[in-house]
Amino acid sequence: MMAAKAALPPPASAVFSIRGSLVTLAILTLISFTYLSLKSIHFPPQPNSSTPPNPILASPSKVLADHDFEDYSDVYHSPQIFRLNYAEMENKFKVFIYPDGDPNTFYQTPRKLTGKYASEGYFFQNVRDSPFRTDDPDQAHLFFIPISCHKMRGKGTSYENMTIIVQNYVESLISKYPYWNRTLGADHFFVTCHDVGVRATEGLPLLVKNSIRVVCSPSYDVGFIPHKDIALPQVLQPFALPAGGNDVENRTTLGFWAGHRNSKIRVILARVWENDTELDISNNRINRATGHLLYQKKFYRTKFCICPGGSQVNSARITDSIHYGCIPVILSNYYDLPFNDILDWRKFSVVLKEIDVYRLKQILKDISDAEFVALHKNLVKVQKHFQWNSPPIKYDAFHMVMYDLWLRHHVIKY
Repeated sequence: MMAAKAALPPPASAVFSIRGSLVTLAILTLISFTYLSLKSIHFPPQPNSSTPPNPILASPSKVLADHDFEDYSDVYHSPQIFRLNYAEMENKFKVFIYPDGDPNTFYQTPRKLTGKYASEGYFFQNVRDSPFRTDDPDQAHLFFIPISCHKMRGKGTSYENMTIIVQNYVESLISKYPYWNRTLGADHFFVTCHDVGVRATEGLPLLVKNSIRVVCSPSYDVGFIPHKDIALPQVLQPFALPAGGNDVENRTTLGFWAGHRNSKIRVILARVWENDTELDISNNRINRATGHLLYQKKFYRTKFCICPGGSQVNSARITDSIHYGCIPVILSNYYDLPFNDILDWRKFSVVLKEIDVYRLKQILKDISDAEFVALHKNLVKVQKHFQWNSPPIKYDAFHMVMYDLWLRHHVIKY
């Protein structure tokens, strides 16, 4: 018998082909695994159903009802992300309020809930009574330093003494509790609507640099840090008249502003336009003797309400305009508008630089009727976000501030 032929090795081309197939298979497996992993992170597994539910509507414990969330595609930067994150905030967010300090003096009890600094008072009251509050600091995502500088100002405390009071108070919290030192204050925040609250923290550089400042004076050129700090809406409550809206046919005046000339831009606005026949511009406040609530009633009859910065860039006139259904015209440089990272302000307001004051009338006249109607409809949608309530209600100013805090709560804890 002939001996069996020895097995021949496969040709080199076949070896390379097999190796290439194995490498390709490994790469495809890795890509598939990575995709499924990322998908499971962003979109948690859904319950079995004949029709898979939309992952955007999922939340840890409940789904927002359709009537609670209208079509906000025109006013939100990312409406679906907002919907998902808001539900997660409601279910998970916890804030620890430091209990120290005398509630009858400067801490925890704002001076009042009315006037142009009412936002500070409403936040203090709402957060104390809200389900976001926890008495267990180990469960807290953020720590609230309850300093009411507005109340200090009301008691006649000087700026110098305020700085000392705030410094002593915060340093006492740092020495008594371990939480500040874990992040050097990055998971701490304070709230103030009066500019004195910002000035009163100047003695604590780490508080200014690291902590979240929820303030009503968010100008980039005075130390406001947009990715860290939060613009608190300045709301003059209670409103004198009901909310306006869906009334474009009554708005026959092109633009309106009345106020003190306490800034350069206001001086220019009054000088250039106070005698114009289409813009209702007054270089002084409207005298109450000329008619009851005449100032507020002008908001109802105007298409565009001019909102120039005063001594600070913030102004309660912006939220007045929103409440009364008058499109706010933001005339200010370096202004981080409230909820600017959530709401697309250009969908319900006109945002201009100060240099545009000289072309103001033409800019407003160039806005078509259809564009104005769209702005007005969107304005009505956001009114609820600029209203404080006690107790707070879904999507109101308190919840929007809490949502902004929730977006900033991801800090490293050592």
